[in-house]
Amino acid sequence: MTQKNDVVLIHLEDQPLTFARIEDISPDIKKDWYHVKMLLLQAPLQVATWILRDIYISGTEFTMSGKRMRIEKVVCPQEPEIEEEKKEEGLKKSIDQKVISLADLKQK
Repeated sequence: MTQKNDVVLIHLEDQPLTFARIEDISPDIKKDWYHVKMLLLQAPLQVATWILRDIYISGTEFTMSGKRMRIEKVVCPQEPEIEEEKKEEGLKKSIDQKVISLADLKQK
């Protein structure tokens, strides 16, 4: 389930609409329903609180005013792995380079 401080992408009718950060998730008086406070990451910044079921917070599609909506948690992509050869090549270049002392140049 999406949690507090997670960044989500809100979809409207299968089209990405806006990003938001979950500020708070507090239980509603009805079982399995929650008040989800979101900071909409757009200009100007807006705060919205939606009352959603737990499955909707987890990414299941729901409707709002007859429109299909979905909340998708955003996961930071991993950086590509650097191949060992490139690592070794970079290390060789740094070893072979000549260091010039600025103190020596200043004395001349």
